[in-house]
Amino acid sequence: MSVHLKLSRPNRIYRPSELLEGKVIVETQSSISHYGIRLTIKGSVNLQVRGGSAGVVESFYGVIKPIPIVKRTVEVKSSGKIGSGTTEIPFSLNLRQDENLEKFYETFHGADISIQYLVTVDISRGYLHKSLSATTEFIIQSDKGDLLQRPLSPEMVIFYITQDTQRHPLLPELKSGGFRVTGKICTQCSLSSPINGELTVVASAVAIQSIDIQLFRVESILHGEKIVTETSLIQTTQIADGDVCRKLVLPIYVILPRLLTCPTIFAGPFSIEFKVAIVISFQSELSKLHKKSDSRTPRLWLAMETLPLELVRTI
Repeated sequence: MSVHLKLSRPNRIYRPSELLEGKVIVETQSSISHYGIRLTIKGSVNLQVRGGSAGVVESFYGVIKPIPIVKRTVEVKSSGKIGSGTTEIPFSLNLRQDENLEKFYETFHGADISIQYLVTVDISRGYLHKSLSATTEFIIQSDKGDLLQRPLSPEMVIFYITQDTQRHPLLPELKSGGFRVTGKICTQCSLSSPINGELTVVASAVAIQSIDIQLFRVESILHGEKIVTETSLIQTTQIADGDVCRKLVLPIYVILPRLLTCPTIFAGPFSIEFKVAIVISFQSELSKLHKKSDSRTPRLWLAMETLPLELVRTI
């Protein structure tokens, strides 16, 4: 016998003001008795601090008490029997109640911060039989009333990448020969739209290996009297491979991943921010020896520009 949950929407996306609807599907070869079928919805912000790159000693590692958003249990069927074969039991319940004052943050799966919403079904069968249960995650997006009403500014940030703008050591040939890369990129972006911009390699004495756009998340957690901040790479999008023609305008077009991004959040106990980096890799024998180097660590053969990125949910 088995039980599983099937939500009404294939993408599992709901807003806090909407009904969570679906079916409890029970498959059994013979009829079974039960003492009630209950649904529990639970949403929370799960926080974790780590040592190492966060600048905290390893003994500081720990899981902080989750921040509750919603937790409610409802009975969808009173005690009785379930017949053999496949039985479908529909359910519908409100996600937000009037007394629930906690903010519904959007679903987010990060390295140290996770905002997750789960629905669990439990079929109680008494002390002599093991209860049946199943859990599935549903995705929360902001209510329409909480969305940004005004249009996003079309203005873009202009950037310049040269040997003089880099704060880390460069290869001697890069330092002496020089290079110049210019462009513009949006730093306030809707989650339903790509990151747009353009880039031009004006000059470079050294051949270019590749040009990448890297997306980072910056997770900060208030732990005691300290703020622990962790920056981690979400994704890398290559926009050029090989030595780029000089003065050719290259488009920047980066699709944002769904669950790994969310609207920029500044809450009391935590914050979630994002950054975008334009990374120029130059051809070098030295780079072949460090193919798996940390993307956050500047290397002799790399030039980069990192900009803050504000993500918002729009209508």
